Amino acid sequence: MSRTSLVTQMLTNDRGGRVFLAVLATVMVAVPVLNLLVPESSALHVSTYTVTLLGKYLCYALLAVALDLVWGYCGILSLGHAAFFALGGYAMGMYLMRRIGDRGVYGNPDLPDFMVFLNWHELPWYWHGFDSFLFAMIMVVLVPGLLAFVFGWLAFRSRVTGVYLSIITQALTFALMLAFFRNEMGFGGNNGLTDFKDILGFDLQSDATRVTLFAITGALLALGYVLSRYIVSSKLGRVVIAIRDAEDRARFIGYRVELYKLWVFVFSAVLAGIAGALYVPQVGIINPGEFSPLNSIELVVWVAVGGRGTLYGAVIGAVLVNYAKTFFTGALPEVWLFALGGLFVVVTVLLPRGIIGLAGQIKTHRQAKASKQSEALT
Repeated sequence: MSRTSLVTQMLTNDRGGRVFLAVLATVMVAVPVLNLLVPESSALHVSTYTVTLLGKYLCYALLAVALDLVWGYCGILSLGHAAFFALGGYAMGMYLMRRIGDRGVYGNPDLPDFMVFLNWHELPWYWHGFDSFLFAMIMVVLVPGLLAFVFGWLAFRSRVTGVYLSIITQALTFALMLAFFRNEMGFGGNNGLTDFKDILGFDLQSDATRVTLFAITGALLALGYVLSRYIVSSKLGRVVIAIRDAEDRARFIGYRVELYKLWVFVFSAVLAGIAGALYVPQVGIINPGEFSPLNSIELVVWVAVGGRGTLYGAVIGAVLVNYAKTFFTGALPEVWLFALGGLFVVVTVLLPRGIIGLAGQIKTHRQAKASKQSEALT
């Protein structure tokens, strides 16, 4: 079967995915129009703040798709995907910092403000090249992908699985967080990277730039979803699902299990890095807090709430949970962590397949009820 035929069949069989892509396309068209063309006095106007907030949600949605790919289909519960997200964000942040030039507080054309403040006299070697957008985008993909490759190669060859692998991934992101907090690392320490001015010459504070970043994020989310769906619908995806369900059996019949897991893990890390790169120019800051293990745990909650093993369920979970977080942290900030923990317990106990699974159960129940009624009438 050709790739075109496989994609066509994939979209035909993926009703939920078609609905998701249609809704995403509608939002991508409607939000820019309502922001740029509808006057602020109108009730239909979408503020630039809302555009930025929605763009952030879409970045999180792409990150959730990345985790669902490895957890829902490969059975790898990663508690360290925040590390790949943050590394992609730092690569983008370094480019944006180089773009500031002499417009910084200290007016130094070569060194970012935090380096001048810390009495650095020259740019570290690992900052060179980040004045090029192309180089920065390569690093967005390469750095998370390379870290995932090295980590996955060592872990999967050693046959580390289950809770042990989850703990190691969490230790990885925690170690990176501690490292990036150090001023000696040259990444801004506790404050991170911020005060960005423009991207590719476009003012980051302008409405048009914000809308463009939102649209690009939506387009890459759609592309990430389609590529992930293509992977899980292919022969490789079927092998990965078999590994998830019976790893020892798959290894016994001759599959190189560690290579399949490594491939999917690296691809997932690259998606997470791209999500981080899209996040930074819209939010305006990247700091070591993004490495926090709590962020990775929240990510698992997003996927669990939406329904793992569906991809579009991960998107739904990411948007709903982050909307709830925005509401609670604004209205009742002290309640949020308790609400998040309670939500995870409820989903684990009552909704093990998440919202998508609940919707499927309701649909099956209705179909069974309608079938019984039709049988009774006949």
